[in-house]
Amino acid sequence: MTLLESIAFVLGVANVTLVVRRSLWNYPIALVMVSLYGLLFWRERLYSDAALQLFFFVINLYGWIVWRRSLAEQGAVRVETLTLRAQMAWVAGIATAALLWGGAMAHWTDASMPFWDATNAAASIAAQILLARRRLENWLLWIAVDISSIALYAVKGLMLTALLYVIFLGLSVWGYREWRARA
Repeated sequence: MTLLESIAFVLGVANVTLVVRRSLWNYPIALVMVSLYGLLFWRERLYSDAALQLFFFVINLYGWIVWRRSLAEQGAVRVETLTLRAQMAWVAGIATAALLWGGAMAHWTDASMPFWDATNAAASIAAQILLARRRLENWLLWIAVDISSIALYAVKGLMLTALLYVIFLGLSVWGYREWRARA
């Protein structure tokens, strides 16, 4: 456990709590958090996760703009859902991206867990895009990513980050329930 991991942990809890509450303030906190986690994951040779933080930085800027334009009168963001066909397309896209990305990481880098890391990264990208688009199903993907990430980070010895994903799991379940009630 490092100071870097500790600060990123605190920011992560604050960020997801604000997302569940559908607060626009989650975005500035997210930008700092993903920057710190990018450094941490690079040091741990979790290159897919490190690259994912760059994506998160950009998609959080995008989400901030979209959410700002989508505020309901009470100040919270409106929630929408995907069709079954769209859900299946997202799952197929995640599986394809995970296989391609994991294969590239296994072939061209010294990544320590290339396919596991790539699967989490691909699902996280999809979840973050769905979050930015205010789709309820983002929470179901986050729940799956959180469960997988808890195990991955525990195996890597990043116990505080594994704990963060335990908290994220609880927040994701809460987020799903809250957003489902608003959809």
